[in-house]
Amino acid sequence: MKLTIIGGAGVRTPRLIPSLVRRAEKLGLRELWLMDINAEKLDLIGGLCLSIAKQLDAPFKIIQTTAAPEAIHSADHIITTIRPGFEQGRVLDEKIAFQLGVLGQETTGAGGFAMAMRSLPAILDYCRMAAELAPNAYIYNFTNPAGLVAQGLHDAGVRRVVGICDSANGAQHATSRYLGVPQERIRHEVFGLNHLSWTRSIRIDAEPDGTSGEEVLPALLGDSHFIASTHMSMFHPLIVQTQGMFLNEYLHYFYHRDEALKVLLAKPETRGEEVARLTGELLERLRAVDPSRNPDEALHVYHEVMGKRSATYMAHAHEGKNLPQNEEDDEGYAGVALGCVQAITTNKPHFTGLNVPNNGAINGLQDDDIVEVSCLVDSSGIRPILVGDLPEDQYLLVRTIKRYERLAVKAILQKSKSLAVEALAVHPLVGSYPLAIKLVDAFIQSHSQWVGDWH
Repeated sequence: MKLTIIGGAGVRTPRLIPSLVRRAEKLGLRELWLMDINAEKLDLIGGLCLSIAKQLDAPFKIIQTTAAPEAIHSADHIITTIRPGFEQGRVLDEKIAFQLGVLGQETTGAGGFAMAMRSLPAILDYCRMAAELAPNAYIYNFTNPAGLVAQGLHDAGVRRVVGICDSANGAQHATSRYLGVPQERIRHEVFGLNHLSWTRSIRIDAEPDGTSGEEVLPALLGDSHFIASTHMSMFHPLIVQTQGMFLNEYLHYFYHRDEALKVLLAKPETRGEEVARLTGELLERLRAVDPSRNPDEALHVYHEVMGKRSATYMAHAHEGKNLPQNEEDDEGYAGVALGCVQAITTNKPHFTGLNVPNNGAINGLQDDDIVEVSCLVDSSGIRPILVGDLPEDQYLLVRTIKRYERLAVKAILQKSKSLAVEALAVHPLVGSYPLAIKLVDAFIQSHSQWVGDWH
């Protein structure tokens, strides 16, 4: 099997290697291709990956390249994790949004739209290349905003694409950690959209479709120690009580909008600046160490800097709370994607939360709406599990954000200012036509190198 990572110089790529080594035999993995447009960064991160693979006696080759056609040709599975505009693009998004008094988070609202302006066209180009050079490949998109990008790719005719986000499985991971139950014994019913999802059931030893088994969610939500051990402590107790569900952490930006904006505006640097600074530190220290000559020291540097990055994730929301530094499971995004790859390859059924076409899973949404739901995966493909009707409050918010996503996709694919303004005016974190006009104009002007001319 050939696995290709587009954006292989990303700082998370080294975390993928141990997971691949553990699964290599079952996957039949022979080649891992790391493709990136930044040759120097690829040399540093790729060198670290090679060192890890050597230490773990990996049975597959790692090939680094800046040539996308070569990396994509005959690939069986492709992971896309790129950042058009680099970290500085994210910083610009945040600063523009903050200057206009709205949240600039890179996956939702104004910041999410700006990120999608750059991400969607770039990912679509790679997908069109894959359609010619690797027509049977599955494509797993990690690039933010993952759900909106997946919607755009689907609308553009890309069919074997899956939106990957480990927060879709946050309830499963949190329950596994707290109760000491292996994840494969836990079935959670997640529904909604990427970074806008809720989990309304968690069962232990349930049937593959999530029925039967022991329901544990109500007891967990009533356990103050469980709440304190997870990101649920970010939410006001009244929200936890009235919702009666496990909440995606990004709902904090909707349910605590004004509070989040006030805290973020008061910080000395934006999250984008923080990430850019830490990425710069990592690369600078890796250059000094040289991973090929000093692999142990390079790994120490990597884990130290990435530990700082994890510790500051959504820090504005959990200041003063004794949360785990990193709520990801050991594999994070890698585990979600590789679990799908393994299930498709071996035909051993796998349960996980993914961003896929609705296909009747959630009542009231179109079949081709990309939704975040629990899925069963095997060699026949990926099938969303029936959710049915949603509670009214969640349904109305999902419908509103899906309306925004549909408009945003059309705007980006058509390069239409008017559709972009309509999209942002619909979004509850913007909700104003004059404000949307200012945001769209600023984003287009600031990112002209990446988004081109709009009309």
